[in-house]
Amino acid sequence: MGKFIVTIDTEGDDIWNGPREITTRNALYLPRFQELCERFDLKPTYLVNYEMAVSPAFVEFGRDVLARGQGEIGMHLHAWNSPPITALTADDIRYKPFLIEYPVEALRAKVDFMTKLLQDVFASPITSHRAGRWAMNEQYARTLIEYGYLTDCSVTPYVDWRGTLGNPVASGGSDYRNFPTEPYFIDPDDIGRPGNSSLLEVPMTVSKRCNPAFRSVAQALLSRCGVPRNVLSRMLRNQWLRPNGFNGAAMVAQVEEAAAAGACHVEFMLHSSEFMPAGSPTFPDAGSVERLYDDLEALFERGSALFGGATLAEFRHAFEPAPRVAVQAETVRAGGNVVIDGLRS
Repeated sequence: MGKFIVTIDTEGDDIWNGPREITTRNALYLPRFQELCERFDLKPTYLVNYEMAVSPAFVEFGRDVLARGQGEIGMHLHAWNSPPITALTADDIRYKPFLIEYPVEALRAKVDFMTKLLQDVFASPITSHRAGRWAMNEQYARTLIEYGYLTDCSVTPYVDWRGTLGNPVASGGSDYRNFPTEPYFIDPDDIGRPGNSSLLEVPMTVSKRCNPAFRSVAQALLSRCGVPRNVLSRMLRNQWLRPNGFNGAAMVAQVEEAAAAGACHVEFMLHSSEFMPAGSPTFPDAGSVERLYDDLEALFERGSALFGGATLAEFRHAFEPAPRVAVQAETVRAGGNVVIDGLRS
């Protein structure tokens, strides 16, 4: 049976609005979500950044989850406010530069600090990771391997982040359009292809809904039919296993399609602040959060019937690469999906 992996980017309140002073009130809203997960035998992996690692409320919550064996603590790094602080732009809070845009020495220092902080605070090995703003490269991967990380979940298949800027004079985020959709051990010299490292990439579950080559044509046709712009945008996006307030049924269908295809995993994600009213632009009030929980109830009920629950660490420990893990890069670059059915039953 494949695994249903729940990942939560655990960070401060409403980071989208770029607050100068970051609060962490959303930690108080996590027990409800944890209770829901446990009801369906799902074990969240909380990928924790700096402000949450020093939040007393989250630390108490995270230690309890670990003590009861009901989840995992991993690392999530927002480069612009994670010590040691190194200014990269004229206003890092505004621009939120990617860690991969920093000099190698600064990148390593930030990974070193966050890894040791989380290990000390939670008295637990920290082996799972997701990059802030989904930005990964080969240097970052090699640094994670050096620090003993075994699992990364930064890859978002079919998604090109180059149009999303960090440093305003740099080239934007990572381009994952031709990356594998199934888990693979990363090649540190080319993170888009399988290799022989110890770092298992567990890609985010993203389904391709609209070929980019036809997106502009479809947009023009639908606009003529009077489809509102916000609805149009949702229709033409790739489908993530990530709630947005409108995609509850689509997520259930996505999980069902993955199970029917024999996927070894599906990966859900959300931000910790999205469980709090006004903690994000997506769920701005109590009513929208209640609708979120309605969607989660349906998704987790169906997902847990089709997949078993696992943290990222548990998934990694049970994973075995198929003999064809060393697929040639040309196959991946041509857009072929590398299917690795590597879970022990």
